[in-house]
This record gives sequence, C-alpha cells and structure tokens, in this order.
Amino acid sequence: MGVRIRLARFGRKNLPFYRIFVADSRSPRDGRHLEIVGHYDPLPGQDGNKQLGLHIDRIKYWLSVGAQPSSTVGRLLGQAGIIPKPPAALHAGVVKKPEKERNKKA
Repeated sequence: MGVRIRLARFGRKNLPFYRIFVADSRSPRDGRHLEIVGHYDPLPGQDGNKQLGLHIDRIKYWLSVGAQPSSTVGRLLGQAGIIPKPPAALHAGVVKKPEKERNKKA
C-alpha cells in the first residue's frame, strides 16, 4: 500500500480551499483518507498572504514511515522548511523542448 500526502479540494466554484491529508495512493482525490494534517487556502486574504496550516509533527511522522508528498504538497512543505525545496522543474508542470526542435516547425 503506497501512502501519499496530497490535497483534497473543498469550497465552491472560484473559491477553492484545500485540506492536506494522508491517504492510500489508490483512493480518489476527495475520497477516503487516513488523517488530515493541514489546510491550504490559495487565495490571498486582506493582508495579501495565502493561508497554510500544518500539523508539523504528524507530517514528519508520516514522512518517516514512507509517505510520499505529491508535487504540490512537496512544494508547500519545502516553502515551510519541513523538507528540502524540490527543483523548480519538478513542480512547473511544463517540460521544455530543446531549441532545435522548437525551431524545426518554423
């Protein structure tokens, strides 16, 4: 059983809110989970900051027993200083082609 630390979406249309939870890798995004370990609000508040709440001791426990964070959760945990920041190319979502291949179409 592979265990992942990932996001589940809540909120409503155009106002997302995410819970960070630990779940079996085979369960659906908003499906059954083992434990909720934090929350993330990607929309800036009145002060211009995004909200991130973490149960650091529980996250460290799950990482110690082999849970793998998703790319987005890995980026958030890296910003919080819990794990080393992943390379930018891993969470950018875009793989650039070499320049020769890009210019070939023109």
